[in-house]
Amino acid sequence: MPDETQDVISGGHLVAKALKAEGVDRIYTLCGGHIIDIYDGCVDEGIEVVDVRHEQVAAHAADGYARITGKPGCAVVTAGPGTTDAVTGVANAFRAESPMLLIGGQGALTQHKMGSLQDLPHVDMMNPITKFAATVPDTARAADMVSMAFRECYHGAPGPSFLEIPRDVLDAKVPVPKARVPRQGAYRASTRSAGDPEAVEKLADLLVHAEKPAILLGSQVWTTRGTESAIELVRTLNIPAYMNGAGRGTLPPGDPHHFQLSRRYAFSNADVIVIVGTPFDFRMGYGKRLSPDATVVQIDLDYRTVGKNRDIDLGIVGDAGLVLKSVAEAASGRVNGGASRRKEWLDELRAAEQTALDKRLPQLRSDASPIHPYRLVSEINDFLTEDSIYIGDGGDIVTFSGQVVQPKSPGHWMDPGPLGTLGVGVPFVLAAKQARPDKEVIALFGDGAFSLTGWDFETLVRYDLPFVGIVGNNSSMNQIRYGQAAKYGKERERVGNTLGDVRYDEFARMLGGHGEEVRDPADIGPALRRARESGKPSLINVWVDPDAYAPGTMNQTMYK
Repeated sequence: MPDETQDVISGGHLVAKALKAEGVDRIYTLCGGHIIDIYDGCVDEGIEVVDVRHEQVAAHAADGYARITGKPGCAVVTAGPGTTDAVTGVANAFRAESPMLLIGGQGALTQHKMGSLQDLPHVDMMNPITKFAATVPDTARAADMVSMAFRECYHGAPGPSFLEIPRDVLDAKVPVPKARVPRQGAYRASTRSAGDPEAVEKLADLLVHAEKPAILLGSQVWTTRGTESAIELVRTLNIPAYMNGAGRGTLPPGDPHHFQLSRRYAFSNADVIVIVGTPFDFRMGYGKRLSPDATVVQIDLDYRTVGKNRDIDLGIVGDAGLVLKSVAEAASGRVNGGASRRKEWLDELRAAEQTALDKRLPQLRSDASPIHPYRLVSEINDFLTEDSIYIGDGGDIVTFSGQVVQPKSPGHWMDPGPLGTLGVGVPFVLAAKQARPDKEVIALFGDGAFSLTGWDFETLVRYDLPFVGIVGNNSSMNQIRYGQAAKYGKERERVGNTLGDVRYDEFARMLGGHGEEVRDPADIGPALRRARESGKPSLINVWVDPDAYAPGTMNQTMYK
């Protein structure tokens, strides 16, 4: 026992001090007896405790908070089912390269392997989906290990870490001099690398001499806050830019270098293709959708990602923003970087964009009822402002939106990422609105996706976090339904994928929010405006055509 004449501090209070040193100003949590001393510490340190209705929501919110703020998020959950409930959120952050710390409770060390309440091998379960997972073995190490976990979040590409803290370790008190509390800013080094200078010079030379270059700006452009550098490069060298993931919005719609609908055409005809912060995963056809004749360059924070699944001609490991800035500087002054020579290439791509848009225009303006999903996402796109953060949570309906919705500012697009997790919408709204209360948040849900975490709509009401929510309701898990029909025939297309005709607008009103039902496409715009003006969390239940499928769904590209 510590000497009662000495100043002592508990494990939970040490955890809170470490969170404060990292700049964490709120934790997302669902309460449990194993973790309440952390709450007590957070109260003393001025850290907000945001309580939700499901631990998956807490983990997704911590992920979303990291994406919006650039700071690591934190979720705190109890042992056993509390931690297993959060696994999906951690896994999503892992695939999305989002830095967050999940702290899980655990039975007392004195009861190790005795079958204590909610005892599970959490660290073993978390190891494959985190960058770091460990048990805090001693109260004096609590703050030190929280800081260690945060440090590991930034090794290579960012990602989640996990710590479990046994209850007796958390609740115990130790003399203050015995506890190591890392000082803010003194336990993590900068991870920003501008890449190999020789490789940077080589890329600059490739781009200067390219006739038909194209660049894909992926999520790491936003992760590294490299927006300005990316814009400088594409404008200086007159390069057409495509954006995906959190990279959407790097260039605003209407910018002469912003392209969206001609990506397949560009990647099939370009002579130099630069892939920034995006792995060659299923979204890229594992690299097979790039012209075999093109010179392919990949820039990424993680060495292991560069050249994975596809050979490349040049790989650069480093911070996307710094690398792109270095390339632009290396290319400056070289006969205007070949910019004027590429005017015809940009005109060719703009014509391809227009052809694709013209083909889709009738559906974007369709007056059909049930409402065509293209009409819905077109109305949403028209509704966005410079300050609208757009969140997509769903399968088929969000696939439609990915082709149409264009955020107008950097960092204003949120989707689950490559894990394809349904249910991120409400927790992302929670995180985005708390992190940026000055921003408008607009979320599009599939009805299946909303059902997974929708009860935390009440949390948004309780915390008075207004947002505009839209449910594209076709009473189906339509992305799966299409594949079943194609594979097994129409007579078996409805097995295991049909949902009830749920009035989500009534659900919103029941919980104290704003709700409306829309069946006529002419009513979408007015309903969106009324939701904005309501000042409440809102759900507009839009009945969409269940027999309309997104092109990506019909091509089953996610499975190829």
